[in-house]
Amino acid sequence: MNAGKSTALLQVAHNYEEQGQQVRLYTAAIDHRYGTGQVTSRLGPQREAEVFDPDFNFLQQALQVNCVLVDEAQFLTPAQVKQLHQLAQVHGVPVICYGLRSDFMGEPFAGSAYLLALADDIEELRNICACGKKATMNIRVDQHGKRVTTGEQVDIGGNERYRHVCGRCFYQAREISHQ
Repeated sequence: MNAGKSTALLQVAHNYEEQGQQVRLYTAAIDHRYGTGQVTSRLGPQREAEVFDPDFNFLQQALQVNCVLVDEAQFLTPAQVKQLHQLAQVHGVPVICYGLRSDFMGEPFAGSAYLLALADDIEELRNICACGKKATMNIRVDQHGKRVTTGEQVDIGGNERYRHVCGRCFYQAREISHQ
């Protein structure tokens, strides 16, 4: 969260298009914080994207492009990650995915686990914990800023629901105040 994933995706799309190449942008249908089918940076840039849900098949949609960019990749299914891997390996289409590794309980998202297993390259975008250390985890908070430690894996939200923290702060049993 807040590491610049969507900003990086939008920049990569711009770079490809500036060279006259065609890209396809995808984002999860479940993420409607800024409207369905929108890749939005906290810095302001926003762009329409195609949406994927668990039934979406990337191999049927993205063969004739120069690059596929996926935002909110943690919501991919394992089958979709395999489709994207095949798109890159067999069809030669560069695929770049941006997403979270784990949820608010430190558990991997299924899509993220498969991406980590199949990706040729992994680049980490960094963020900083309130304590000043590198943030590698996320926690969920309620409307009063108290940490939430149980619940459904997916609860769409932004800064009002989630905080990025380092591993040490993730394991500390303290309340995280609104920052």
